Amino acid sequence: MATQQEKREAESRERRRLALAQVRQFPDPVLKQPSRAVEEFDDDLAALAKRMVSLMDDAHGAGLAAPQIGRLRRMFVYEVSEEVVSIVVVNPEIVEASEEKVVGGEGCLSISFLIDERHDVPVERHERIRLRAQDIDGNVVERDVEGHEARVIQHELDHLDGILILDRTTREARGEALRMLRRALT
Repeated sequence: MATQQEKREAESRERRRLALAQVRQFPDPVLKQPSRAVEEFDDDLAALAKRMVSLMDDAHGAGLAAPQIGRLRRMFVYEVSEEVVSIVVVNPEIVEASEEKVVGGEGCLSISFLIDERHDVPVERHERIRLRAQDIDGNVVERDVEGHEARVIQHELDHLDGILILDRTTREARGEALRMLRRALT
Protein backbone atom coordinates (compact mmCIF):
# COMPACT_ATOMS: atom_id res chain seq x y z
CA MET A 1 0.00 0.00 0.00
CA ALA A 2 1.34 3.43 -0.97
CA THR A 3 2.21 5.94 1.71
CA GLN A 4 0.78 9.47 1.68
CA GLN A 5 4.16 10.78 0.51
CA GLU A 6 4.22 8.31 -2.40
CA LYS A 7 0.68 9.31 -3.36
CA ARG A 8 1.59 13.01 -3.31
CA GLU A 9 4.67 12.34 -5.46
CA ALA A 10 2.62 10.30 -7.94
CA GLU A 11 0.00 13.08 -8.14
CA SER A 12 2.75 15.67 -8.69
CA ARG A 13 4.27 13.57 -11.51
CA GLU A 14 0.85 13.22 -13.14
CA ARG A 15 0.15 16.98 -12.88
CA ARG A 16 3.57 17.62 -14.45
CA ARG A 17 2.85 15.18 -17.27
CA LEU A 18 -0.53 16.80 -17.99
CA ALA A 19 0.95 20.31 -17.85
CA LEU A 20 3.83 19.43 -20.19
CA ALA A 21 1.30 17.97 -22.63
CA GLN A 22 0.02 21.55 -23.04
CA VAL A 23 3.49 23.06 -23.55
CA ARG A 24 4.77 23.21 -27.14
CA GLN A 25 7.86 21.02 -27.53
CA PHE A 26 10.92 21.53 -29.71
CA PRO A 27 10.90 21.52 -32.78
CA ASP A 28 7.36 22.99 -32.89
CA PRO A 29 7.61 25.93 -35.36
CA VAL A 30 5.61 28.32 -33.14
CA LEU A 31 8.60 28.36 -30.77
CA LYS A 32 10.68 30.09 -33.47
CA GLN A 33 8.18 32.89 -34.21
CA PRO A 34 8.28 36.38 -32.70
CA SER A 35 5.34 37.45 -30.54
CA ARG A 36 3.05 40.45 -30.94
CA ALA A 37 2.64 43.17 -28.33
CA VAL A 38 -0.31 42.88 -25.97
CA GLU A 39 -2.71 45.76 -26.50
CA GLU A 40 -5.77 44.75 -24.49
CA PHE A 41 -5.52 44.35 -20.74
CA ASP A 42 -8.78 42.57 -20.03
CA ASP A 43 -10.30 39.52 -18.38
CA ASP A 44 -9.01 37.28 -21.19
CA LEU A 45 -5.44 38.38 -20.47
CA ALA A 46 -5.93 37.80 -16.74
CA ALA A 47 -7.33 34.32 -17.46
CA LEU A 48 -4.35 33.54 -19.71
CA ALA A 49 -1.94 34.65 -16.97
CA LYS A 50 -3.72 32.49 -14.40
CA ARG A 51 -3.58 29.46 -16.74
CA MET A 52 0.11 30.06 -17.44
CA VAL A 53 0.98 30.28 -13.73
CA SER A 54 -0.91 27.05 -13.08
CA LEU A 55 0.85 25.23 -15.94
CA MET A 56 4.25 26.57 -14.86
CA ASP A 57 3.69 25.40 -11.29
CA ASP A 58 2.36 21.98 -12.29
CA ALA A 59 5.26 21.49 -14.75
CA HIS A 60 7.77 22.51 -12.03
CA GLY A 61 9.13 25.34 -14.17
CA ALA A 62 10.74 28.64 -13.20
CA GLY A 63 8.99 30.47 -16.03
CA LEU A 64 6.61 30.07 -18.95
CA ALA A 65 6.17 32.30 -21.98
CA ALA A 66 2.93 32.61 -23.95
CA PRO A 67 4.45 31.15 -27.17
CA GLN A 68 5.19 27.96 -25.25
CA ILE A 69 1.45 27.34 -25.08
CA GLY A 70 0.85 28.49 -28.64
CA ARG A 71 -0.07 32.12 -27.95
CA LEU A 72 2.15 34.58 -29.83
CA ARG A 73 1.76 37.38 -27.30
CA ARG A 74 4.57 39.28 -25.55
CA MET A 75 3.86 37.90 -22.10
CA PHE A 76 5.47 35.53 -19.65
CA VAL A 77 5.16 34.44 -16.04
CA TYR A 78 7.92 33.44 -13.68
CA GLU A 79 8.64 32.51 -10.10
CA VAL A 80 12.10 32.44 -8.59
CA SER A 81 11.26 31.33 -5.06
CA GLU A 82 8.39 29.78 -3.16
CA GLU A 83 8.23 32.85 -0.91
CA VAL A 84 7.51 35.21 -3.82
CA VAL A 85 4.21 35.02 -5.68
CA SER A 86 4.40 34.40 -9.43
CA ILE A 87 5.11 37.51 -11.47
CA VAL A 88 3.26 38.31 -14.71
CA VAL A 89 5.28 40.29 -17.26
CA VAL A 90 3.65 41.89 -20.31
CA ASN A 91 5.40 43.64 -23.22
CA PRO A 92 8.85 43.37 -21.61
CA GLU A 93 12.07 44.98 -22.72
CA ILE A 94 15.52 45.09 -21.21
CA VAL A 95 16.42 48.76 -20.97
CA GLU A 96 19.79 48.29 -19.30
CA ALA A 97 22.16 45.35 -18.92
CA SER A 98 25.44 44.85 -17.12
CA GLU A 99 28.58 44.30 -19.12
CA GLU A 100 29.31 41.40 -16.80
CA LYS A 101 27.98 38.13 -18.17
CA VAL A 102 27.80 34.72 -16.56
CA VAL A 103 27.49 31.27 -18.12
CA GLY A 104 25.00 29.00 -16.37
CA GLY A 105 23.11 25.82 -17.08
CA GLU A 106 19.51 26.19 -18.24
CA GLY A 107 16.64 23.87 -18.93
CA CYS A 108 13.41 24.62 -20.77
CA LEU A 109 9.87 23.32 -20.45
CA SER A 110 9.72 23.28 -24.27
CA ILE A 111 12.68 20.90 -24.35
CA SER A 112 11.45 18.89 -21.38
CA PHE A 113 13.40 15.80 -22.39
CA LEU A 114 16.62 17.57 -21.38
CA ILE A 115 15.14 18.42 -17.97
CA ASP A 116 14.02 14.82 -17.50
CA GLU A 117 17.56 13.70 -18.30
CA ARG A 118 18.94 16.35 -15.92
CA HIS A 119 20.91 17.85 -18.79
CA ASP A 120 21.43 21.61 -18.57
CA VAL A 121 22.51 23.65 -21.57
CA PRO A 122 25.20 26.30 -20.88
CA VAL A 123 23.97 29.79 -21.79
CA GLU A 124 25.71 33.15 -21.31
CA ARG A 125 23.47 35.85 -19.81
CA HIS A 126 23.86 39.34 -18.36
CA GLU A 127 24.39 39.18 -14.59
CA ARG A 128 22.16 42.23 -13.98
CA ILE A 129 19.37 43.82 -16.00
CA ARG A 130 16.77 46.53 -15.76
CA LEU A 131 13.42 45.29 -17.02
CA ARG A 132 10.67 47.61 -18.20
CA ALA A 133 7.29 46.00 -18.76
CA GLN A 134 3.62 46.22 -17.97
CA ASP A 135 1.77 44.35 -15.28
CA ILE A 136 -1.49 42.48 -15.81
CA ASP A 137 -3.43 45.77 -15.53
CA GLY A 138 -1.27 47.61 -18.07
CA ASN A 139 0.71 49.67 -15.55
CA VAL A 140 4.34 50.29 -16.52
CA VAL A 141 6.81 48.78 -14.07
CA GLU A 142 10.60 48.72 -13.91
CA ARG A 143 12.65 46.22 -11.98
CA ASP A 144 16.38 45.94 -11.38
CA VAL A 145 17.20 42.25 -11.06
CA GLU A 146 20.31 40.12 -10.91
CA GLY A 147 21.50 36.55 -10.68
CA HIS A 148 19.00 33.74 -11.14
CA GLU A 149 16.02 36.09 -11.56
CA ALA A 150 17.81 38.01 -14.34
CA ARG A 151 18.64 34.68 -16.04
CA VAL A 152 15.00 33.51 -15.91
CA ILE A 153 13.74 36.82 -17.32
CA GLN A 154 16.25 36.76 -20.19
CA HIS A 155 15.33 33.14 -20.96
CA GLU A 156 11.60 33.91 -21.09
CA LEU A 157 12.16 37.11 -23.08
CA ASP A 158 14.05 35.03 -25.65
CA HIS A 159 10.91 32.91 -26.11
CA LEU A 160 9.00 36.04 -27.08
CA ASP A 161 11.55 36.64 -29.84
CA GLY A 162 11.53 33.04 -31.10
CA ILE A 163 14.91 32.21 -29.55
CA LEU A 164 15.62 28.96 -27.70
CA ILE A 165 18.48 27.98 -25.41
CA LEU A 166 19.77 25.81 -28.28
CA ASP A 167 20.27 29.07 -30.23
CA ARG A 168 22.22 30.67 -27.36
CA THR A 169 24.59 27.88 -26.43
CA THR A 170 27.89 26.73 -27.89
CA ARG A 171 27.99 24.67 -31.06
CA GLU A 172 29.27 21.69 -29.08
CA ALA A 173 26.53 21.90 -26.42
CA ARG A 174 23.84 22.31 -29.10
CA GLY A 175 25.15 19.25 -30.92
CA GLU A 176 25.18 17.17 -27.75
CA ALA A 177 21.62 18.23 -26.83
CA LEU A 178 20.33 17.51 -30.35
CA ARG A 179 22.00 14.07 -30.33
CA MET A 180 20.28 13.29 -27.02
CA LEU A 181 16.93 14.44 -28.45
CA ARG A 182 17.37 12.34 -31.62
CA ARG A 183 18.19 9.23 -29.60
CA ALA A 184 15.10 9.78 -27.45
CA LEU A 185 12.83 10.20 -30.49
CA THR A 186 14.06 7.04 -32.24
